[in-house]
Amino acid sequence: KEGIDHVHETLPQSVVSVLFTLTVARGRAGVNAGTLNTMDPLRIEPATIERFNDMELLLSPKKSPTAKACWCLSYRLGYKAAAKLDAAARRAEVQHLCQAEPAPGILAYRDDADGTSTVVGWAGVAPRADVAELSTAAYPRIADDAPWSIFCLRTRARMRKGGIGQQLLAGAIAFAWDNGATVIEGYPLDTDAKVAPIFAYPGFRRMFEREGFTKVADTTSALDGVPRILMRLTR
Repeated sequence: KEGIDHVHETLPQSVVSVLFTLTVARGRAGVNAGTLNTMDPLRIEPATIERFNDMELLLSPKKSPTAKACWCLSYRLGYKAAAKLDAAARRAEVQHLCQAEPAPGILAYRDDADGTSTVVGWAGVAPRADVAELSTAAYPRIADDAPWSIFCLRTRARMRKGGIGQQLLAGAIAFAWDNGATVIEGYPLDTDAKVAPIFAYPGFRRMFEREGFTKVADTTSALDGVPRILMRLTR
């Protein structure tokens, strides 16, 4: 009950609704279509500067602090612009984004019975116009209706296959609605086959279909040979 009260105190009502109505027993095994096991609802929070340490835990380089980890900037800034940034500049750019309104995405937390909290996932979600890589020809523009885009769903290493990705997607949708979106796009992999976790960040078609998205176009983007499609959800 304490966890439920905390969620109601800290989240917009639409996010609370997502967390407590999300059914978590409708999936299939493997990193392939958004596995949904019997997991308690996660707590979803905006990725604000107060939570930057959790962002860093999920997105920063693991082996060397000077390595050029993506930091989820390759899409937001565009590959060419992101490639020019060293490790310190990437970290500083994400700090800057976390100070902006709205936040650059959401973080998912598992609240345990002992009162501890563990960050378990991240979703990048923003107006499509703010995501530079989506302006390329690879991603068709369907209409001039200012969609929001969900472009990254990242589950913490060693915590996959537990339904976190589906809850991240549901939380990202609610976050977009709460920030004025009327249309949301995703660019998932069009496969039910397993893929390496490094290529799973766009999510999978079936995950988006569970949340009501429909395919509207093909893209020319592919990851490890797997095609991606453009899907949309209208409020």
